[in-house]
Amino acid sequence: MRTSGRGGRYSLDAFRHVAMGEVSSTNTECLARARHGDPGNLWVTASRQTAGRGRRGRSWASEPGNLYASLLLIDPAPPERLGSLPLAVALAVHGALRSVLPAAAEALEIKWPNDVLIGRKKSCGILLEGEGLPGGQRALVAGIGVNIRFRPDDAPYGVTSLQEQGCNISAEELFSHLYREMAEVLEMWDEGRAVSAITERWRSVACGIGEPIRVNLPDRSIDGRFAGIDDRGLLLLDTQHGMLPIAAGDVFFL
Repeated sequence: MRTSGRGGRYSLDAFRHVAMGEVSSTNTECLARARHGDPGNLWVTASRQTAGRGRRGRSWASEPGNLYASLLLIDPAPPERLGSLPLAVALAVHGALRSVLPAAAEALEIKWPNDVLIGRKKSCGILLEGEGLPGGQRALVAGIGVNIRFRPDDAPYGVTSLQEQGCNISAEELFSHLYREMAEVLEMWDEGRAVSAITERWRSVACGIGEPIRVNLPDRSIDGRFAGIDDRGLLLLDTQHGMLPIAAGDVFFL
């Protein structure tokens, strides 16, 4: 992949990295630093999390040997252009894993919006969180946990690890790939202006377009055919009542 040039907002040399030992969660650490005035473009990694969390408040197992990383961004884009950021983050994770997985590994795909799957089994978790700051700025944190050596045994869905896929890599080495990929993707994203480039690239690695799925919303579940995503990054669900765009939900293949 192209290496980000020097001098841009998301060039490689625009990012900083703090490596920590045990923390409650790397997302929590990033948000705390934002409240104390950190200017952003900060990566925080940890060897272990004592209170890792996933979407909708779910806990995230955080054993040593896996990658736990969060990226703090300050005002990365106007609110109306933030909708495609989860897709961009997933593309960066996908690119990092693609660069280290052996050819014999199972298919590497993204399930909407940002679950990176290997052989249709979850290989990592991505959690985006935001918070308003004094002075009107907004902090946004992209938390990324990758199963390298360990995976949960009690997940209600298929899970895998890089080690199971024949990839023996350290968390530090994987992070170096993620660091480069994220800089490149964020430059391409261009503060949300290049959403069409992001959605086009996302579709090329998408999982299950054309297949029947169930989308769990906070108040109901809807079945239909996954028709892809629109140019804003919304899921398009082809139902018996017509095409339904969905901004957020949990997707399950039927």
